[in-house]
Formats: sequence, structure tokens, C-alpha cells
Amino acid sequence: MASTDGLQVTRDERQTDGDGGASCLPKRRPIRPTNTGMRFDPLLPFESWSAIGAKIGAHANASAWWLGDWIAFGRVKYGRRYKEALSVTGLDYQTLRNYAAVARRFEPSRRRADLSFQHHAELSALPDELQDRWLAAAVAGGWSKAELRRRVREAVAPTARCDAPRTIRLSVPASREQRWRDAAEQTRSDFAAWAAKILDDAAGAVLDESGPGEEPGRVVL
Repeated sequence: MASTDGLQVTRDERQTDGDGGASCLPKRRPIRPTNTGMRFDPLLPFESWSAIGAKIGAHANASAWWLGDWIAFGRVKYGRRYKEALSVTGLDYQTLRNYAAVARRFEPSRRRADLSFQHHAELSALPDELQDRWLAAAVAGGWSKAELRRRVREAVAPTARCDAPRTIRLSVPASREQRWRDAAEQTRSDFAAWAAKILDDAAGAVLDESGPGEEPGRVVL
């Protein structure tokens, strides 16, 4: 095994000269990725550099879906044991929980490959029908995540002005909060939306009026 400038070079990695013979120079590698960075060949063409960026972006977007589905599977398959494995990802629990929440709200058949994971996350609190409608509009209009968020907020603004939402804060033990979040996850619902519905149902049972169609206040737990 030959060595050039400290690099181990095998026969297959050697460049060939003009006559088809082996050269002592190592084969050029356009990129050298590691867990903490990426180095590029100074002679890398623009087209190749651009293509590499597209692949990195696609993997970054897909990894959010992968992690969300991984957590959802682990939770169903292994029960509470799944939390023991979360640390292997190196990501904080809240980030992973957000991935899982979005993955549960969108079945694979409803996910749009031409939109980012973050586009879907912007719509996770909406009913399925509205989610599909906004996703289709975002694709047709070529909207960024920020543009989709702006348009959704504009659409709900008239209702908000008529019945402005309020923030409700509750102080509860951590175990109780987790139990509620587990229940919301079981129904594939956004936690705040689930909590608001439970409170609406409870109020309706007492007052005999559920107030369908009304915009509930925002619940923050």
C-alpha cells in the first residue's frame, strides 16, 4: 500500500496517466465529510458543489421524518422503554418530541415530498382537511415556510379579531402533564388542540352547550 502526503492509497485509488498506467497520485475526492464538518476539493466544479448541497438538504429534511417515525414506532412497539433509546440520537427530548408530533399528524401518504418537514410542522395543529388544502396551495404557489405561515395567519386573523384567543396557564405536576401529553399522542393530536377539546367537552357536559365552531382559547402547559 503506497503512501502520499500521509494518505494511504490503494492500487484502485491511484489515478491513471494518459497511457492508462497507474499514477503515484491519489484519486481526488470532491468532499471529505466527518461528524463535525466537511472539507471540499478546491477544484470542485460549481455544478458538483450545487448537487452536493441539494443532497445534504434532502437528507436533512428526510431525517426529521425518519426520526419522527422512529420515535412513533418505538413508542408503540416498546411502550415507555422507548425513552431509554432517545439519548442515542444526541438530540434534546423536546426536539425529538416535536418531530414525533408532526410525524403522527401526517400519515406518510399525506406528506408532500415537494415541501419541507417545516412546512408540515406549520400546519400540524390544523384539521386534516385544512392541512391538505394548505399543503396543496403551498406547492402550487411555491411558498417558503415563512410565506405559508404568513398566509395561514392572515386567513385566521378575521376570526381571531371577533373572538380573540387567550392564553391559559396551569401549574401541574410533571407526571400529570406527561400523562396528558401521552393521551394527546395516542389520538395523534397537537397537545394544545387536544387540551382545548377536552375542556370544551367537559364544559359542554356541564353547561349543555359545546359551542361548535367557536375558536377556543390557547392553552399553554
